[in-house]
Amino acid sequence: MTDTAQEIRKEASEEGKLDYSKTLYLPQTEFPMRAGLPKKEPELVARWQEMGLYKQLRDDAKDRPLYVLHDGPPYANGNIHIGHALNKILKDVITRSFQMRGYNANYVPGWDCHGLPIEWKIEEQYRAKGKNKDEVPVNEFRKECREFAAHWIEVQTEEFKRLGIEGDFDQPYTTMNFHAEARIAGELLKFAKSGQLYRGSKPIMWSVVERTALAEAEVEYQDYESDAIWVKFPVKAAARDGGDASDLSDAFVVIWTTTPWTIPGNRAIAYSSRIAYGLYEVTAAENDFGPQPGEKLIFADALAEESFAKAKLEYKRLREVKAEEFAGMTCHHPLHGFGGGYEFLVPLLPGEHVTDDAGTGFVHTAPGHGREDFDVWMHHSRDLEACNIATTIPFTVDDAGFFTRDAPGFGPDREGGAARVLDDKGKKGDANRAVIEALIGADALFARGRLKHTYPHSWRSKKPVIFRNTPQWFVHMDMDLEDGTTLRSRALKAIDDTRFVPKAGQTRLRAMIEDRPDWVLSRQRAWGVPICVFADEDGNLLRDDAVDKRILQAFEAEGADAWFADGAKERFLGNEHDPASWTQVTDILDVWFDSGSTHTFTLEDRPDLKWPADVYLEGSDQHRGWFHSSLLESCGTRGRAPYETVITHGFTMAEDGRKMSKSLNNQVFPQDVMAKSGADILRLWVMNTDYWEDQRLGQTIIQTNIDAYRKMRNTIRWMLGTLTHDEGESVEYSDMPELEKLMLHRLWELDQVVRKGYDAFDFKRISRHLLDFMVLELSAFYFDVRKDALYCDAPSSLKRKAALQVVHHIFDRLVTWLAPMLPFTMEEAWLSRYPDAKSVHLEQFRECPSEWRDDALAAKWKKVRTVRRVVTGALEIERREKRIGSSLEAAPFVHITDDLLRDSIEGLDMAEICITSGISVSSRPAPAGAFTLGDVNGVSVVPAMAEGRKCARSWRVTSDVGSDPEFPDVSARDADALRELKSLGRF
Repeated sequence: MTDTAQEIRKEASEEGKLDYSKTLYLPQTEFPMRAGLPKKEPELVARWQEMGLYKQLRDDAKDRPLYVLHDGPPYANGNIHIGHALNKILKDVITRSFQMRGYNANYVPGWDCHGLPIEWKIEEQYRAKGKNKDEVPVNEFRKECREFAAHWIEVQTEEFKRLGIEGDFDQPYTTMNFHAEARIAGELLKFAKSGQLYRGSKPIMWSVVERTALAEAEVEYQDYESDAIWVKFPVKAAARDGGDASDLSDAFVVIWTTTPWTIPGNRAIAYSSRIAYGLYEVTAAENDFGPQPGEKLIFADALAEESFAKAKLEYKRLREVKAEEFAGMTCHHPLHGFGGGYEFLVPLLPGEHVTDDAGTGFVHTAPGHGREDFDVWMHHSRDLEACNIATTIPFTVDDAGFFTRDAPGFGPDREGGAARVLDDKGKKGDANRAVIEALIGADALFARGRLKHTYPHSWRSKKPVIFRNTPQWFVHMDMDLEDGTTLRSRALKAIDDTRFVPKAGQTRLRAMIEDRPDWVLSRQRAWGVPICVFADEDGNLLRDDAVDKRILQAFEAEGADAWFADGAKERFLGNEHDPASWTQVTDILDVWFDSGSTHTFTLEDRPDLKWPADVYLEGSDQHRGWFHSSLLESCGTRGRAPYETVITHGFTMAEDGRKMSKSLNNQVFPQDVMAKSGADILRLWVMNTDYWEDQRLGQTIIQTNIDAYRKMRNTIRWMLGTLTHDEGESVEYSDMPELEKLMLHRLWELDQVVRKGYDAFDFKRISRHLLDFMVLELSAFYFDVRKDALYCDAPSSLKRKAALQVVHHIFDRLVTWLAPMLPFTMEEAWLSRYPDAKSVHLEQFRECPSEWRDDALAAKWKKVRTVRRVVTGALEIERREKRIGSSLEAAPFVHITDDLLRDSIEGLDMAEICITSGISVSSRPAPAGAFTLGDVNGVSVVPAMAEGRKCARSWRVTSDVGSDPEFPDVSARDADALRELKSLGRF
C-alpha cells in the first residue's frame, strides 16, 4: 500500500541506496482513503440526473422480463423521517439487485395525497389566520390541499434522491392526479354496481376533534384513564314469555363499564353460558351510596369478591344461578324514571364475547357504541321484535360529541344544554359526570372507580376517539358474490396464495381478515375522492352506466373537484333522472381505499409495469393498512391480491430501545446522518439490521457502521491501487496456483450466497458474508500473502499475473454485488477502475463459472489456514515482546504431528503463506515450551530468527542476498525481477 511505499523510500534514502520503491508494483490510485461522502454523493446524484441514468436503465433492460416492486405511497405532508429512509432504501436495494440480475426492475415512486393528514394541515393554517373553513368554497379549500401536497412531493423527491433512490421521479404516481382520481372513482363504482357497496348504520370509531369516521388503521392505542362504574339493573318480575323469575324478581343484574356516557344507549345485557353465576345478598355496607343490606345482586362467581370489595360491602352467596334462568329475562333500565325516556325493557342476551376475566360477568350492551354490542343486538333482533321489544338503535351522541334527544335528560333539552363526551380539543366533557350523578340519584350505582388502560386515539390528532352509531357507506365482507365466494373468502384464499417475508405476516393478516367487520368507506371530510354515487331516501343506489360514464369522464378531465362544482348533480344525472328524487353523496372515500386502488392506475395502466406486482414492501403496521386495503380492493374487483409477495419491516427505535420522540430528544434524522456521514452509511446500517424486526439507531450504531464501511472501502482501495498494474494478461484456470484457485472457489460460494440472499431479501446475510470476506479473507489473508508477489515479482511471473487476474475477478464481483446496497461508493470505485464506463448500475452481476468450484481444495486449505493460524499466533507474541519487528525476520520451526494437517501443506511454500523468510516443518513432537493454540491439536511452533541478510527491495531475509553482483543488496529473486524490468525500460 502507499504507507509501505513511503517506508521503503525512507529506508532507501537513509542508506543512500537505489530507491527500489520505483521498481515495485506498489498500489497507486486516486480513490481516496477518506470517503468524503457528504460532498461526493450529491455530485453523483447530479451526474446520474445529467446522464439520464433512469432512462438508460430502462433502455438497457427493455427486452428483459419485468420485476415490479409497487411503492406503498407515503403521505405528502412533511420532510422524510428515518422510517421513510429505511423503507425506501430497502425498496431501492431490491429493485437494483433484480435489475443487475437480468430483469427490468422499474421502480415508480408514489404519493398518497388525499385525506385528513393534509386537510388537517390546511385547517391549522386557517386557524392561525382566523379563517373559517366552512366559509370557504369547498373547491377553493381543495385547491389549497392540492398545492400543499404538491409542495411536499417536490421536497420528498429531492430527499429520496439524496438517499440514492433510483426511480421514475419525473413521472411518479400520485393519488391526486386526475387520471388516478378517475380510476379510484371507477373502482368505487365497481363495488356499487356489484352490490357490495351499501349504506348502513353501525357503531364506528369517530374522531370528535376531526369530525370524521376513522378506520382501525387510523388509530393508535395509548394509555388513558377512564371512569369505571358498576351499575345495577333491576330484574323485572315477568320474563318475556310471561313466566316467573321467582326469587330473582327482586334482584339486580350488575354490569361494569369504563364508558359511563354510553349508559343512555344501553338496550341489553349480555351473559355467557360458560360462566358460573351466583345470587348474592348484601349483609353490611360502608358506603355513601349504592347497595344496602338485604339487596340481592347477581354476579359471576369469579368476580363477586372483587366487586363487593370495591363497593365496601359484606355479602353472602344465596345460591347458584344457572345461565338458563337468564333466557327470557328482562330488566328495567337503570335510568328508569329519569328524563321520561328509559321506560323500555332491557333483555338479557347470550353473547360469545362475554368472559369473567374482569367486570361482573355481564356486559353492558349499547348497540350504538360498540361492534360486539351491535352484533349481539342485530343477531337477536327478530326474536326481540317478536316479544314486542323495539330494536331501533338510538343515535345518542352527535358528531361533535354532544348528547342528542335520543339520550333524554342529557341532550339539548337539559338545563344548561347538552352534556358532552369530548370537546373540540379531545378533553373529557361533562357527560360521564352527568350520567353518574343520574345513576346515583336513581339508586342504580353499585360502585365507581378509575381505570388506566389502553384506549384508541386518532393517530393524527393524538386524541381519544369514541364509538358512535352513524350512517356510513360500507362494503360487505360476507355477501355472496354470485360465484360461491365472498370478499372475505377471496381475501383469505389470496393470503394463502401469497408469499410473506417474514412468514409471520401471513398469520397476522389472516387473523385481521377473519375477524374484520364490513369495510367502512365514508369519511366526513372535504379533501379526497368523493363517494360519487346517488342514493334515494332509503339508501338505494342509482345504477346507471350512462351516469357513471359522465362522472368518470369529468374526473379524468377535471379531477374529482368536478363532483363538488356548482350544478354537478344535474350535470351527472342528465335528463334521465329527477334530481329531486336522488341525493348526491358528499362523503369522501377513506384514503385507504385510495391507496388500495393504486395498483389500478400504476400496475395496470402503465405499459412499463405489470399486474400483479411481484412484491409489496412496507412497515408491519400496514397489515392493517395498505396491504389490507389493497387486498380487499383487488379481491373485491378482480378476485385476487395485487401482489405475489409481501415483505414487512419493523420500526426504528432509539439506541436504548425506547421509541424515538421529540420529548426524549433521541430522534435520528436521515438528513443529519447524510450531512455528517453520508447516505451510504445510512444504507449500510439498513443492510446490517434485522429489518424484519424493530431496529435500533443512534450515534454508537452509526459509528459501528462507519468503522465497517472504512474496512470495506480500504479493501476496495487496495484492489484499485493494485489493479493499476493490471495489463489484462490472462492465465488459464488450470495453470493458476492453488491459492488463486481457492479464492475463485470462494467467489463461487459467495455468488451463491449473494444471489440467494437477494432472492430471500436477506440483506444482512449478504452484507455479513461480504464484509467478513473482505476483512478476514482478503485483507488479513489473501492480499497479505500475495503482496510480496504482486509488488516484487517480475513482470513475467505467472504467480503475479494469476493474482492480478483473481483480484480483477474479486473487484468486479464485489463492487457489483455491493452496488445495490452502497450505490454511491460502488459507483465511485467502478468509475475509478473503468473511467470510460457509464455507471456500475448499468452492469450485471458477473457469473462465476462452475469450474471455479472446488470443495476438496477448500477443505484442504481450511487445514492449511489452521496451521498458519498457529504460526501467526506464535509470531504475534514475538512481535509483542519486541524480539522481532516484522514477520519477515522470522523462520520458525513448525512441528506437525497430525498427519492430515501435515499432508495438507505438502508442496506449499509455507514461508510465503505465513509471510516469513523461512520455515521448517517437522513431524517430530515439539520440545517443551513450544507455542500451541488450545483449539488446534497436533501443531506446535518454536520461533526462530531467519538467517541471512535483509533484501533491500523485498525485505525478506535470505541467504542469497548479494549473490548477484549487478544487484548486490537484493535477493536472487529480486535481482532477476530487476533485470527483467530494466530490459523493459521500466527503470
